[in-house]
Amino acid sequence: MERRRRGSCFCLLAVTAAVVVAAASGGEAKLSPDHYRRTCPRVESIVRSAVARKVRATFVTVPATLRLFFHDCFVQGCDASVMIASSSNDAEKDAPDNQSLAGDGFDTVVRAKAAVEKACPGVVSCADILALAARDVVSMSSGPSWKVELGRLDGLVSKAGDVTGRLPGPDMQPDAITALFDGNGLAVRDMVALSGAHTVGFSHCERFAGRLYRHGAVDPSLSPSYARQLMAACPPDVDPTIAVDMDPVTPTVFDNKYYANLAAGLGLFASDQALHDGAASRPAVEGFAGNQTLFFEAFKEAMVKLGRVGVKSGGDGEIRRDCTAFN
Repeated sequence: MERRRRGSCFCLLAVTAAVVVAAASGGEAKLSPDHYRRTCPRVESIVRSAVARKVRATFVTVPATLRLFFHDCFVQGCDASVMIASSSNDAEKDAPDNQSLAGDGFDTVVRAKAAVEKACPGVVSCADILALAARDVVSMSSGPSWKVELGRLDGLVSKAGDVTGRLPGPDMQPDAITALFDGNGLAVRDMVALSGAHTVGFSHCERFAGRLYRHGAVDPSLSPSYARQLMAACPPDVDPTIAVDMDPVTPTVFDNKYYANLAAGLGLFASDQALHDGAASRPAVEGFAGNQTLFFEAFKEAMVKLGRVGVKSGGDGEIRRDCTAFN
């Protein structure tokens, strides 16, 4: 879906790696934490208030918003293209890899945008609001805070087909995941740090069921007791809407327990466990497991770098009035 097809949008509430960056980077946009200092000086407090209301309503807001930001940035850059709703079901959010994005993430951005529009109509992009909201949900769940660079424009294209092959999967091999991150300017340390967001994540059973039932045997890298716990929560005929926490120890606290869990065989996805077992990623996993401050600093740095991926500028973007539809 492209901007010229905006008539098919409706208002609702997620190749190679090198090509991802080339296609997403329409120009060199200059980002700054002070971008709206004159035009919308209260934007951060307005967004934070809207996000806080959503978090109080449901904790799902935290992982949903974080994951939405990640999925947006990894497909055509951080341009809120994942927010577009399409009556023909051909926008990014309609892609199979985005079907599991929780509605509370989309709703968070929509509500924050509505609040911002009342104060500063037509000034702040949905892409910037999503970046701010991602920072806010982390800090509201006992995680770190950081200065968010602002000045992104909203994208003019959102196609389901662009998603294929651009997002890490739960069973993806370490080399393939590393290539995706590297193609977006993110190093192995960034990859490991961003994976730490799973400390407040959840997953539907179908995304990891293969580790429990494939070929009639449990993945040996899973802790036996954890495997039994997962099998109890996710039997073979489980309701597809059932989900489990990705951090079985402190699921509602943004901390470094995710990394210690990996050492104990408590990684929910095979791709999570592979971080601990991989020679390139294991040093960072062990470092973050033993030092939460080190993890927080690395996570903040990685989030800033992620927020710079494929930023739109000039004629490659716009400031949407409605985050779910092109102008």
